[in-house]
Amino acid sequence: MMAVGVVAAIIAALAYGTASVLQARGAHEVTEESAGASAAPTLRSTIAAMLTASFLVGISLDVLGFAGNLVADRLTPLFLAQTIVSANLVVTAVLATFVLDARLNRREWTAVVVVVVALVVMGLGAGHEGHRDHDWLHWALLVGGIVLLLLAMALIHMLPTGVAVVAGLSGGILFGLMAVAIRILRGIEPFDLVALLTDPAAYAVVICGIGGFYLFTVALQTGAVSAASAAIVVGETVVPGALGIALLGDTTRPGWGAVTVIAFVAAVAGAVTIAMSSAVRASEGVSEGT
Repeated sequence: MMAVGVVAAIIAALAYGTASVLQARGAHEVTEESAGASAAPTLRSTIAAMLTASFLVGISLDVLGFAGNLVADRLTPLFLAQTIVSANLVVTAVLATFVLDARLNRREWTAVVVVVVALVVMGLGAGHEGHRDHDWLHWALLVGGIVLLLLAMALIHMLPTGVAVVAGLSGGILFGLMAVAIRILRGIEPFDLVALLTDPAAYAVVICGIGGFYLFTVALQTGAVSAASAAIVVGETVVPGALGIALLGDTTRPGWGAVTVIAFVAAVAGAVTIAMSSAVRASEGVSEGT
C-alpha cells in the first residue's frame, strides 16, 4: 500500500506545483489587460483573476492535490509523504521557467537535482507507515493547533519585522499537524460517520488546514515570498516527520536509517533553496498580489 501512497504524494506535488503556475498565469493575464489603469490590485481585478480559465484549472488541481495529500499521509511514512508533497516547489520552479519566463541559476538547478535524487533515496529507505494510536494525541493535535494559530496571529500583529518567517513557519507547522491528524483519523477505514464526527482529530484537520493556509497567505502578503516559502517547507516536513517516527511508529528499512536521514535533510535544504528562487517568487508573488 505504501506504493499507492507514494504515487498519491507525487500526484499531489505535481498538482500543487502546476496549480501555482496556472494561478499566477491567470493573474498575469488580468494584470496585462489592465496595465496602466491601476498599479495596485483591486477587488475587481482579484475576482477577474480568479475567473480566468487558468486560475479555475489551478483551483481544480489544488483540490486534486489535497486529495492526493490525504491518501499519502494515510499510507506512507510522514517523513516521506510530506517531503514529496513539499517538492511541489520544484514543479512550480521548473514550470515557471516555461510559462512565466522565469529563470533558475546553476545553484537552483542543482537544488532541483538534489531534491529529486534525495526523494528517490528516501523512497528506497522508507519502511512501513506506523499505526500507533493514542487517545490523548487526538485532543493534543486539536488544542495544539488552536493555540499555535492564536499565538501566531498575536505575534504577527506585534512583531515589527520577521512576520513572513513567523507566519510561514507557523503555517507550515499547522500543515504538519494536519498531516499527523489525517494519519490517526478514525471513521475512515471502514467508513463510520459517527466515529469521524466525534473524533477531535477531524476538527484538527479542518482548523490546521484553514489556519495554515491563512498564515501562509499573511506571510506572502508581506512581500517576502522567499522567506515565507522556505519557512513553510521546514514546518510542513520536519514536524510531521519527527512526530511520525516518535509517536506513530513510522520506520525506515533496516540499515537505511542514517542514509534516509541524510536524504531527508538534503531534500529539505534543496526545497528551501528552490523556495527562495526567482521562479517561485514569480509564481506565488504574482498569484497572491493580484
